[in-house]
Amino acid sequence: MKNLPSAGRVGFVSLGCPKALVDSEQILTRLRAEGYDIAPDYQGADLVVVNTCGFIDSAVEESLDAIGEALKENGKVIVTGCLGAQGDRVREAHPSVLAVTGPHAANEVMDAVHAHLPAPHDPFTSLVPPQGIRLTPKHFAYLKISEGCNHRCTFCIIPSMRGDLVSRPIGEVMHEAEALVKAGVQEILVISQDTSAYGVDVKYRTGFWNGKPLKTRTTELAEALRSLGVWVRLHYVYPYPHVDELIPLMGSGEGEPGLLPYLDIPFQHASPRILKLMKRPAASEKTLDRILNWRKINPYISLRSTFVVGFPGETETEFEELLQFLREAQLDRVGCFAYSPVEGAAANALPDPVPEQVKQERQARFMEVQEEISEARLTNKVGRTMRVLIDELGEMENGTPVALARSYADAPDIDGVVQIDTPGDFKPGDFMEVRIIDSDSHDLWAEPIKPA
Repeated sequence: MKNLPSAGRVGFVSLGCPKALVDSEQILTRLRAEGYDIAPDYQGADLVVVNTCGFIDSAVEESLDAIGEALKENGKVIVTGCLGAQGDRVREAHPSVLAVTGPHAANEVMDAVHAHLPAPHDPFTSLVPPQGIRLTPKHFAYLKISEGCNHRCTFCIIPSMRGDLVSRPIGEVMHEAEALVKAGVQEILVISQDTSAYGVDVKYRTGFWNGKPLKTRTTELAEALRSLGVWVRLHYVYPYPHVDELIPLMGSGEGEPGLLPYLDIPFQHASPRILKLMKRPAASEKTLDRILNWRKINPYISLRSTFVVGFPGETETEFEELLQFLREAQLDRVGCFAYSPVEGAAANALPDPVPEQVKQERQARFMEVQEEISEARLTNKVGRTMRVLIDELGEMENGTPVALARSYADAPDIDGVVQIDTPGDFKPGDFMEVRIIDSDSHDLWAEPIKPA
């Protein structure tokens, strides 16, 4: 038998948001399909690809540091991702990188790899599983349904890096989702820059899935995905009017398969004037009324959001308006960022910047209010039974086995966990029926429900 030619080995560093993670997965899939091996460390790699983030200053610094580390440890580095859109900035800091590309640029990355590490390939050998190469655990995966964004929020430069909205064909999305489920994925997390806008760019064109017509639209996509028999979680949902159509499609708070009663909606602020300065989409919607209506339709719905405090021109009165919104909205999970100027963002030119000390103080006050809300909402779950998904197993300091799991209300990495003592014969990716026995402001504790 003829020996297969040895392939090159590529190291990979993936930074940034889940959308960047999906870009990394697509590049890794291409690399494996062409016969490259993926090296687990710098020393074993012939070259290294660094997928960067460039959204805020701290992310830029992290990306530049990662590039520098890869150059020091390996010496041959290809840069891609959002910071790559600022190629001059990357090359100024690290002139010895082999190539620089922008975000969602798999073809350009592969061209750079080919130029610096040509690899022989045996077309008769299948090196890639149907679901592609994933960086997430086997039991959950991100499903990116579009690229880019049509909005021009004044604090954001993503459209300048990733371009306008480009929706993936719905049949292609559904085939990828099916492949994930067949590979054992138990939870699909739908992501994009603006999930609610899916299909706008193609005027909600009708596509086909398994021979049946299916409109390229968020509601129809959610209906199709929930038929696959796994958890489906929606992220980056802007509160357009048609989002109301999603709520009746959601399941209960028991954690059964289907569209989870969970929405990740980046409200960003509550003051109409600040939202107008931000140029936020759907800023005029009666948000509190809609949240109340969603909870009437599905009392178990869990709402996550992010907010920015200290935006240029934000007054103390407007900040207090935001705090009052928090108290009335009773959101389950919230992240808060002190405004940070981003190079190229229109908000940098707005008058009346808020002093750094005031921004930090407002962020602390904001999180203090939200912590009380989160603690109260989690306390209300004590005594309930629910189905949770196990992420990992471990031990407590005294040697007691413990499982870290998530409920329908907990997205990986950004929300809390459900800690289960003495989980028994379960493994990551398994579902478990538990009873909630304790809580704090972020996490839940549970005990397994023994079969009768």
